[in-house]
Amino acid sequence: MTINDAINYERRESVAWITLTRPDQINAINDNVRNGLVQALEQADADAEVRAIVLTGSGPRGFCAGADIKEARGAETPVEARRRMLRATYLDALERATKPTIAAIHGICMGGGFEIALACDIRIASADAIFALPETGLGLIPGGGGTQRLPRIVGLGRALDLMLTGDRIDAQEAFRIGAISRLVADNTQLATEAEKVALRIGAKPPTATAYAKEAARSGIELDLKAGLQLEKTLFTMLLTTEDRREAAAAFKEKRKPNFTGK
Repeated sequence: MTINDAINYERRESVAWITLTRPDQINAINDNVRNGLVQALEQADADAEVRAIVLTGSGPRGFCAGADIKEARGAETPVEARRRMLRATYLDALERATKPTIAAIHGICMGGGFEIALACDIRIASADAIFALPETGLGLIPGGGGTQRLPRIVGLGRALDLMLTGDRIDAQEAFRIGAISRLVADNTQLATEAEKVALRIGAKPPTATAYAKEAARSGIELDLKAGLQLEKTLFTMLLTTEDRREAAAAFKEKRKPNFTGK
């Protein structure tokens, strides 16, 4: 299903596949990407059959090269630029998604493209992937959450090194510092690995998956005491679900469980 000329959406089994479809521009982010991502993510999150969301980039050159600097906007004042950024809800849509989000990354993943990947829950990359946040070299800073999400993922020192130098790192280094969680040998294995992870997640009770995601994502913004209280509350709520009882029954009866999300 084509959302627009920049985004394609497809559901295969329990996995929603969202693909950036501007390969000639290395899937650079324009308004169609921004708007199409919001629409596709909301559609996936609202579909009860979807258990996980995979985000990919089309074409051989890369996942996403960042903002499309060729996109005509005319002269903007700082106030106008800030208003435009406040309306850029595509990264918020990734944050709002209750379903786990997986970025499947190949080739170029820089600037805003790296920030899209950082906003996902899980990042899987092929060995040809290249990562960078080059904005300071352009007289800017990362404006799509890079200054906030990257330090939380890899630590402050490593994040500052990348942001202040603008250096490019390869997939092996990204894996070493924890910017990605899985690494495959080449691009031909990337979709297979992303699908494997998505289906493993999808085989588990969806409410438990959603609560685990909520506990981790929300808890990281809290002090430890409040985070533990959030975890305890969500754990207690899961004790009454049908899926929790089904998991126990299936284990006892040595059969495959049938989870419904209830």
